[in-house]
Amino acid sequence: MKPEISPPVPSPSAGTRARRAPRWRAPVLMLVVLSLGAGAWSVLREQPKPAAAPAAASAKADKKDVKKDIFELADGDVTAIGARALSVSLPLSGSLIPISQATIKAKVSGEVHATTVREGMEVRAGQVLARLDQADLHARLTQQQAALDEAQAKLAMAMKNEYNSQALLTQRYISQTSYDTTANTVELARANVKSAQALVQMARIALGDSVIKAPIDGIVSKRHVQAGEKVAPDMAVYTIVSLAELTLEAQVPTSEIPRVKVGQDVAFKVDGFQQRQFKGKVARINPTTEAGSRAMLVYISVANADGALRGGMFAKGSIVTEQSQVMPIVPMSALRGEAGREVVYKIAGGKVVAQPVTLGLRNEDEGYVAVTQGLETGTQVIVSKLDAVKPGALVKLPEAAPTAVAKPAAPAAKSAVVARS
Repeated sequence: MKPEISPPVPSPSAGTRARRAPRWRAPVLMLVVLSLGAGAWSVLREQPKPAAAPAAASAKADKKDVKKDIFELADGDVTAIGARALSVSLPLSGSLIPISQATIKAKVSGEVHATTVREGMEVRAGQVLARLDQADLHARLTQQQAALDEAQAKLAMAMKNEYNSQALLTQRYISQTSYDTTANTVELARANVKSAQALVQMARIALGDSVIKAPIDGIVSKRHVQAGEKVAPDMAVYTIVSLAELTLEAQVPTSEIPRVKVGQDVAFKVDGFQQRQFKGKVARINPTTEAGSRAMLVYISVANADGALRGGMFAKGSIVTEQSQVMPIVPMSALRGEAGREVVYKIAGGKVVAQPVTLGLRNEDEGYVAVTQGLETGTQVIVSKLDAVKPGALVKLPEAAPTAVAKPAAPAAKSAVVARS
């Protein structure tokens, strides 16, 4: 028989340890749970970070945009749009010729008794220029007057004989033939009187023609005779030129004649009056070309109320062949082609904006073009070719921005100065 083995009796210290073991494990478990929760929370917190990255990048980009380049424009890079009538002209040159010019000639022969005016003096129509010796003319008038008196006396006698013949014919003392002869004598006497009267009138006219008068207002350009000289009929005595209106005769190539119309305005200058511009209008166009050239004469009427212009002066100017209404005009250097349309770079709110425009009349000589739509007066536009300045770019205008239309600036691709904010 095996001996019974009694179960071991637990010692007090062992029991105490068995009871305290659960109290130590609980805090450890809590710490583990808390650590796991903290780790899970950290994981969950870090997961949205990739989604927030684009927002941060966008914010960075915005910040970078704020610091984008600002182009400082020079005075020659920008101009303000002005408005005026634009015209296209055709150059011409020619000589001025007086419209009214008269060469006064003697109508009767005689010796020049006196001349009253000289070259360069102004005269009026009807003013006496010269007198011829009138002695012979007075004698001729007296002779013709005597012949008239004789003819009138013969007529009176013939009429008296006719009256007597009429009475005798009534009493049948003479024949009808005798009476007709007497009546015919009366008719002949009347004819002689008329002839004598005409001769008297001619003598009076000749006497009047011995006093030479100006036929028009003007200036004496040439005195052909002197006192004491003998003149004959149709001999030139004076030449008078009227400067109230002149004609500018200009040659225009036949290829340009279709552009010239009657009534078009002409502006020109002459030597000696460089600071003054004269005006005229196309009055006539010659239908044939000048001999030895392929040009036609165009006649331009020029008013000369103050008499500043003189005959024979050389004039140089232009005919206005086309003219627009008053509208905005822009330098051609400001035009740019984009997507098959014409645009200009205007400044709006400190930025460059591509503004489409509709163009009208062009003047290649002046370098301007009229804008019918798209621009207003006063708009600031870029006229220089700046490669770096594009639509949307920030720009800074000069401190004294131009307020009127300036002449087209020469291209300056590197004239803009870049500044960073």
